[in-house]
Amino acid sequence: MYRPARASLNSRFLNPYVVFFAVVAGVVILAVVIALLIHFLAFDKKSYFYHSSFQILNVNYSDNLNSPATQQYRTLSERIESVITTTFKESDLKNQFIGVHVVKLRQSGSGVIADTVMKFKFPRNNNGASMKSRIESVLRQMLNNFGNLEINLPTEITTITDEDAIHLITQECGARPDLMTLSAERVIGGTNAEEGDWPWQVSLQLDNVHHCGGILIGNTWILTAAHCFRSNSDPSRWTVTFGVSTTFPQKTERVSTILIHKDYNSGTHENDIAVMKLSRTITFNKDIHMVCLPEATQNISPGSTAYVTGWGSQINGGDTVTDLRQGRVYIISNDVCNAQISYDGAVLPGMLCAGLPEGGVDACRGDSGGPLVQQDSRRLWFLVGIVSWGDQCALANKPGVYTRVTAYREWITQQTGI
Repeated sequence: MYRPARASLNSRFLNPYVVFFAVVAGVVILAVVIALLIHFLAFDKKSYFYHSSFQILNVNYSDNLNSPATQQYRTLSERIESVITTTFKESDLKNQFIGVHVVKLRQSGSGVIADTVMKFKFPRNNNGASMKSRIESVLRQMLNNFGNLEINLPTEITTITDEDAIHLITQECGARPDLMTLSAERVIGGTNAEEGDWPWQVSLQLDNVHHCGGILIGNTWILTAAHCFRSNSDPSRWTVTFGVSTTFPQKTERVSTILIHKDYNSGTHENDIAVMKLSRTITFNKDIHMVCLPEATQNISPGSTAYVTGWGSQINGGDTVTDLRQGRVYIISNDVCNAQISYDGAVLPGMLCAGLPEGGVDACRGDSGGPLVQQDSRRLWFLVGIVSWGDQCALANKPGVYTRVTAYREWITQQTGI
């Protein structure tokens, strides 16, 4: 005899509490989906880059505007960037405007044209023509804000891709990732560098083994230290690798020429500078491009911050590393560096000291020839020193000693044309 299946009878009727919670859950899921759709369609913002050129009518072009290293270039570019920034920050686009950068100053007759890249953030569903029209409308208001600069507004504002923006900015020297994306300045933390952080740093390899650091200063030229070639200066045995890893480089190039300062003195470390010419021209990208060279008159203030990078050993006498590392140091005056407790007069005028008084951060074996850089007011990075020598590594009162680049600015131009 079969027993009644009471459970099966109950199963045909849903528990009212289950129904209630199922309905509530369905409503909540639907609400979340609708909210996400509204967010992505109306509020989610995308970055947009624009290229424009402003003609400056009452500034005469001169050789002083050829390089971002000159004070005249820096001053004029900052004025243009400041006026554009102020104009948008005081407009109805203040929440959409992110930043602007003058990528080049060039000659137009006797005047100047400033090529700029501007960045905005708009909702993804915005009409492109409408955005450009709003930007152009704000720029027309700018004519009254340029002070004593007379300008012609751009004849066209061109929408460009992220890649185009990076390409324009990397044709200028000294740009790091924060500048290439016109984002807030990145804090350099830790000791390991990320790809593209120091895009001018290269590894000089003798018979395919890392030997020294080097600095990309043009699309065919590497700057480094003369003492790197004491054991061998045959270009055919040297290669240059790019990227943060010496094990898995982004690019490898051969060397055609090595030019060592004819007055290099290995005993005193004087004139510790050399250049290498690559066999092929390098195409710049976001991870590989040149640093800015300073003017010969550029001031390097004691106490100012600088960064040294390289694949050198972490302790005196240790092995080199395979991933690029970075260290923050401070410029130390030659007078302090030449004190008896320090180098007792061995630091010559063509040299520069940088480190920490208590030690702990320094270049070391394998870092030779690499860069010591500083950032200027426009967030461009300038080469101020080349890793040269020191008493062991990271000792108190024994900072790293670098070839002072400003002292050899004319020599660099004579060798490379840069």
